[in-house]
Amino acid sequence: MDIGKLRRTRDDSVAGALRMALGALFLLTGVMKLAVPMLADAFSGQLLAAGIPLTGLMRWVEPFVEIAAGLALMIGAFTRIAALVVICLMAVAAYVHVVVSDPAMFPLQPDEPVVPLAVILMAGYLVWRGGGRGSVDFRDVPRRS
Repeated sequence: MDIGKLRRTRDDSVAGALRMALGALFLLTGVMKLAVPMLADAFSGQLLAAGIPLTGLMRWVEPFVEIAAGLALMIGAFTRIAALVVICLMAVAAYVHVVVSDPAMFPLQPDEPVVPLAVILMAGYLVWRGGGRGSVDFRDVPRRS
């Protein structure tokens, strides 16, 4: 597989804006899950209530994955890979929203999987278009018009 093709992007300001917004969202949520005990407890409770395996491990690994994906999106390096990681995270989040019925488990979000589904759509756009304007991918890789 040619990594240059994977990183190729267009001069797309919408992709650039979505990339920055999703990057900031994931960077902040990852840091909050590590730094804010109430959110960390809610996250662990969500995983337990949904029956997600390896809850103890995921409680610590997933925030670092969010931070890494957020940073990759913010700088626009390997945007498509980071967007695929985000889609996987949000697929699990949507599942958790559907199977967990306790509203107390979602202190900062609606009970329905509105946010995960919206993020999946935005990340899908990034998989399709790449990092767009302002990304490292745009600067470093020959692009298509």
